[in-house]
Amino acid sequence: MNSLAIKISAAIKRANPEETCSEEIMQYALNIILNTLLTITASLVIGGLLNNFTETLIFYICFSILRICSGGFHLRTATACNIVTTLICVLTPFLLNFTGSSLWIINAFSLIIMFLFAPNPDKNAQIPLRWFPGLKMASIALVGFNFIIGSSVIGLAFLIQSLTVIPWKGRLKL
Repeated sequence: MNSLAIKISAAIKRANPEETCSEEIMQYALNIILNTLLTITASLVIGGLLNNFTETLIFYICFSILRICSGGFHLRTATACNIVTTLICVLTPFLLNFTGSSLWIINAFSLIIMFLFAPNPDKNAQIPLRWFPGLKMASIALVGFNFIIGSSVIGLAFLIQSLTVIPWKGRLKL
């Protein structure tokens, strides 16, 4: 993806050198966009092939929205992130289904984690501290909403994302 981002940013710069930002900034932004598109596309294609398209889409959307609000740790490389995210989004709703008290426990566990640790943004995010209370409240509200909806897929998405917010010591580096 990085080489594609380099080629695209160079082409944009050549087409309009006066009104564009630096190639490095465009490469960075394009890497994020291209990697996100790759992960979404791969997840939905695989989910569709496994007859699990809707659940994969719901999982991906809920996981992503909560991640925007709550932050969480990042893997070392974009490739690792792409692979792990795709596998989580496709396999988790396909393999696991919780109902009743199990779903309630998952929701409660996620809610407690958000209350204790959210937001936990990436050190490079540069989010102003004054936004943290709002991000915490948004994270808590999102997780709390699943007590009303009662969706196993949403509960699992929130659980997996909430685990990334915990500031584990000596965490596995991929």
